[in-house]
Amino acid sequence: MSPTSETAHGGRRLVIVESPAKAKTIKGYLGPGYVVEASVGHIRDLPNGAAEVPEKYTGEVRRLGVDVEHDFQPIYVVNADKRAQVRKLKELLAESDELYLATDEDREGEAIAWHLQEVLKPKVPVHRMVFHEITKDAIRAAVANPRELNTRMVDAQETRRILDRLYGYEVSPVLWKKVMRGLSAGRVQSVATRLVVERERERIAFRSAEYWDLTGTFSTGRAGDASDPSSLVARLNSVDGRRVAQGRDFGPDGRLKSDQVLHLDEVNARALAVALENASFSVRSVESKPYRRSPYAPFRTTTLQQEASRKLGFGAKSTMQVAQKLYENGFITYMRTDSTTLSDTAVSAARAQVTQLYGASYLPDKPRTYAGKVKNAQEAHEAIRPSGDRFRTPAETGLTGDQFKLYELIWKRTVASQMKDAVGNSVTVKIGGRSSDGRDAEFSASGKTITFHGFMKAYVEGADDPNAELDDRERRLPQVAEGDALSAEELSVDGHATKPPARYTEASLVKELEEREIGRPSTYASIIGTILDRGYVFKKGTALVPSFLSFAVVNLLETHFGRLVDYDFTAKMEDDLDRIAQGEAQAVPWLRRFYFGEGDDHSAGVASGAGNGDGDHLGGLKELVTDLGAIDAREISSFPVGDGIMLRVGRYGPYVERGDKDEEGHQRADVPEDLAPDELTVEYAEELLAKPSGDFELGADPETGHQIVAKDGRYGPYVTEILPDGTPKTGKNAVKPRTASLFKSMSLDTVTLADALKLMSLPRVVGTDAEGVEITAQNGRYGPYLKKGTDSRSLENEDQLFNITLEEALAIYAQPKQRGRAAAKPPLKELGTDPVSERPVVVKDGRFGPYVTDGETNATLRTDDSVETITPERGYELLAEKRAKGPAKKTAKKAAKKAPAKKAPAKKATTAKKAAAKTTTAKTAVKKTTAKKTAAKSSAASAKSDE
Repeated sequence: MSPTSETAHGGRRLVIVESPAKAKTIKGYLGPGYVVEASVGHIRDLPNGAAEVPEKYTGEVRRLGVDVEHDFQPIYVVNADKRAQVRKLKELLAESDELYLATDEDREGEAIAWHLQEVLKPKVPVHRMVFHEITKDAIRAAVANPRELNTRMVDAQETRRILDRLYGYEVSPVLWKKVMRGLSAGRVQSVATRLVVERERERIAFRSAEYWDLTGTFSTGRAGDASDPSSLVARLNSVDGRRVAQGRDFGPDGRLKSDQVLHLDEVNARALAVALENASFSVRSVESKPYRRSPYAPFRTTTLQQEASRKLGFGAKSTMQVAQKLYENGFITYMRTDSTTLSDTAVSAARAQVTQLYGASYLPDKPRTYAGKVKNAQEAHEAIRPSGDRFRTPAETGLTGDQFKLYELIWKRTVASQMKDAVGNSVTVKIGGRSSDGRDAEFSASGKTITFHGFMKAYVEGADDPNAELDDRERRLPQVAEGDALSAEELSVDGHATKPPARYTEASLVKELEEREIGRPSTYASIIGTILDRGYVFKKGTALVPSFLSFAVVNLLETHFGRLVDYDFTAKMEDDLDRIAQGEAQAVPWLRRFYFGEGDDHSAGVASGAGNGDGDHLGGLKELVTDLGAIDAREISSFPVGDGIMLRVGRYGPYVERGDKDEEGHQRADVPEDLAPDELTVEYAEELLAKPSGDFELGADPETGHQIVAKDGRYGPYVTEILPDGTPKTGKNAVKPRTASLFKSMSLDTVTLADALKLMSLPRVVGTDAEGVEITAQNGRYGPYLKKGTDSRSLENEDQLFNITLEEALAIYAQPKQRGRAAAKPPLKELGTDPVSERPVVVKDGRFGPYVTDGETNATLRTDDSVETITPERGYELLAEKRAKGPAKKTAKKAAKKAPAKKAPAKKATTAKKAAAKTTTAKTAVKKTTAKKTAAKSSAASAKSDE
């Protein structure tokens, strides 16, 4: 029976989904008789601080929001920003005959449905409505076939939430005390940070090795054509039977792993090339093997994030945001899934499009199926695919921008997954010759021809390594046979150097976390977002670079909470949580052992002991965070650089130091916060220490007698005056010291007292106009300018601040004020065509300095970049990073403007508190004074963490 006919008898059904966008789409499919409203995510959660906990709870319960002494009972409160929505849902429910809980079918969605049921307390029949795509047929089928709430999924989500709260709220304060305020720790967040830090440690310890080899261009003597080239390029493989060393033969210490290979240096390589100049070469062997490549499985969450990063330059968070919009608007199936399975309907749709678009010869006889590779896959969703029983081609969707690009990627991958294999041949040719000094040299070349492209006609997967050859690339070799004579047209000597292991990108970090079975794929985007927001990691192009701060945090966690950041332990913890979800283990005993170290569950595979990584400590988390006496805050934040120089992480940032403070010869210098740790060499540290630092006393102001000093501040060098002791710094009589930034042409070691006094004299009164309005010359954030009332005009250079005349100023104001953009300046440099947008990329000079642009996206050059040295690849990388960040958010300003309005309904809030106080329970909203709320939230914000 259809939803419309079901409601023909006057019944009214309330359907609650998670997002307003989804509600709008679903409402259009259900028609009259159905009211569709959004919960707007979670309506209830653990409290954000003690101020939100009901009065009856005291002690540890107020701090943690979990009653660890009574079976780890969670204290749930309605989120402050959801109270109005909850009130609206209750009003709608009061007018309804049935309730449909239509949140996502995963652990979070099931938990949201349970919380809605607990808070709304419906007196009408309740149904759990689930669907994996938002199409008319899927929504109507979901209404017609509801199920019961899955309490096991709810219990699994609740156990994870409690575990993460205990981890974050107990370990984060240790970081506050021993490293820096405002830091956070998390079950997966901290392990992900450790992975990035360990990769940087490998790069720091890495020693490059130089090696040489020869490359020969060999000719068959035939004319050749596209199918049978006349020549081939081969690399030297062995000399007198010993294989020539390549990069893989060297260890991270720069030494050969085995003495069985031949290490050629430049001298020997060039000598060999000379000795081979007149050698005769012939084909020694031709080995041909069949080549076959099967299509890739349809996307699941992590593979979509990885491929969107490689092909589109999207970050994990950006990918999920775009995918969420596609899902909510009915274009794709649910985007948080561990599954690679396609429904029969989807397989039929994909096979139909293969035949329609590529022909029957590309369609396999039987549908392809893909086995799940994810251990303990969370839910039985489908893979991510276009929605419906007929796939819309990208051109049919009407989508644009990022949504079009991501939909096209998903569509291609899905269709390709139901196509035939690509087949062809791979060939290896070995060429030999003897040098004039009697040495036997053997060269090797490999080729690949694809005789039937199969699925590659529709889709080819990208690679994390930018130098890797994609699957559809052919390398055709001449048709030669053993014994054929070849002539060496050219022998080149090539030098190489081994490279340190590549830093993680978002895509490769997601892949690493999944392979190690750490955390859940659906949370990886938020985890990466968290470590970026916390300042543990920053981006350099697409690479994830750990900050010096993260080195201190990981050092503390490894030394004193080793097991909490141990990769195997974290993966086993995930297994334990899955066992709980499957009913094979109980949550409370597991949590008790993890937190208190109690219990007798010592069976293999149980990872609930939270002790140190040395294996000696099998106590629980509580004991670990209680005994902090052994943690030396200075030691865990100090790292040797070399030659007596230490890198230290202080509360105001990283710095290098030589010697002890207050002792002769002591040196200290700040380290740029965006410096990659592997770039801090002894030589660079010496440069930093050699730079002038501290305050430069310039002398006394002859008018006031105040000392004038020059300083290097957070926003650049500046001059200021030292006010006498006793000068009020706060209150209505407060006196602020005069301060001025140095001009771009000035520096700390050359600025004089006269310069400083001149700078601090700004703003300078230039004169008044005919109406008596004063005109001043001022130096601002965006450069020098004139100001007359509210009318500002830019000046061309800083010198004009002191020498512009009234006549010149009036002449500037006599000109009409330019609105909008100035005439476009010519580009400073042309870089080529961007591989993503396919638009020409140029470097331009902008308001904030030079930037790269393709006409759609702009990206400012970094401090390490310059117009002269920037390469096309670097330009494309900057644009890809900017695209991944998405458009700039503007909500902060709006919020700031609206903030004062919150003071108005104070009486209503008081009334609500009194009313709610009569019925406070462990699972209702909490009422406290505003002052306590503010203090509690500020301290709790840092401790709150995702996985």
